[in-house]
Amino acid sequence: MTLGLIVGLIVINYLDRSAVSYAVGPLESAFGITTAQYGIISSVFSVGYMVAAFLSGPLVDRFGCRRVLLVAVALFSVTTALIPVAGSFAGLLVVRLLLGVAEAPAFPAATRTVSRWLPIRERGVALALCGGVAVSGSLLVAGPLLTWLTDLVGWRGMFWTLALLGVAWAALAAVLLRDLPEESPRVDAAERALIAAGQESGAGAGRAPVRWRPLLTNRNLWVVAGGYFAWGFMFWGFMYWLPSFLSDAYGMSVRQAGAFAIAPWAAGIVGALAGGVVIDRIYRRSPRIRTRFAVMGVALLLAGASLIPLAVAPTLTVALISISLGVGFGFVTGGIWWVASIDAAPDQPGSAAGFADAAFAASGIVAPSVMGFIVSGTGSFSSGFVVMAALAVAGALLMLLVPREPTGSAARTGAPAGRAA
Repeated sequence: MTLGLIVGLIVINYLDRSAVSYAVGPLESAFGITTAQYGIISSVFSVGYMVAAFLSGPLVDRFGCRRVLLVAVALFSVTTALIPVAGSFAGLLVVRLLLGVAEAPAFPAATRTVSRWLPIRERGVALALCGGVAVSGSLLVAGPLLTWLTDLVGWRGMFWTLALLGVAWAALAAVLLRDLPEESPRVDAAERALIAAGQESGAGAGRAPVRWRPLLTNRNLWVVAGGYFAWGFMFWGFMYWLPSFLSDAYGMSVRQAGAFAIAPWAAGIVGALAGGVVIDRIYRRSPRIRTRFAVMGVALLLAGASLIPLAVAPTLTVALISISLGVGFGFVTGGIWWVASIDAAPDQPGSAAGFADAAFAASGIVAPSVMGFIVSGTGSFSSGFVVMAALAVAGALLMLLVPREPTGSAARTGAPAGRAA
């Protein structure tokens, strides 16, 4: 039930943040914005998200997931409802900035929840559901769902419907969501003992203030952040620009682009599930942190290589296959970022996840704007795809070459990787 609530929250989050890409035309007409300004509006979401992700991790570790998430969901429901009445480019900037702030606690909360509710050997699949399947699944249904809602209630009504989904989630979570197994009346003593037996020795159970120095000097956590930025550039680029690419390059309507956009996100679901299963099996056979980085590195390398055909104006079929492979291989890492964050700082899982998520958000600042300026300046997406592929390869090399295996007490207590506690 707890994991289901978190997965549901992430689905709503990604429907909210991706909805703007299916309302580009109406937003440009209603508020008089340009294509380049749309890229900036997309990026400013990630400015708020980046700052709040970095801060919300410590808040989740200190005050627990339930309180932080209920406040966050109330805020992002209000800001989603305000998008259709923002009135101008400046108004959209402010609303999207606040939406980014409000949605930032989701992944730090998901990571802390999984770290406290599941044994370590089961976290790969669980976090793949949160960080991969929920994300790619929400984007899979976003095209047909959001275009259907737009036809049914108009583009403004689409945003208001999404806001109501957030309100419904908050009402359900207020009754069912608990921070720790021992706080839930639905968990018996045997289940609590099983969960506790599968925790890291240095994890700690309750809430505590963040310890910044071991967090900011953690080598492996910086590697996670760098790799997540590389994958994030590809992810955000396709999330915000895939419908426009399909429309501009192949003359599709918004509805057709939404239907064709299903394939890459379906591949993402497959990739995320595969990554979760693989990483849990690897841990059971060889509980070494570097093997997890190796899986991520190989996945990013394959993701970057998959995009090469996009640089030469391919046919629609080739483009969809290339993008689907790139997204599918990229999503193999979907849940592993969070597993690696817990590995790096098991005593501060929310803070570690917030640190990694801030790097992911930073790519969300860069990618939409870079893609927007490239399209405006060249009339083509090709150069943007080249940048995506190059960053994915760079991230792969970082994953494969830089991480260190914790030794001694660092491996037991979550002190900075590669250093003694």
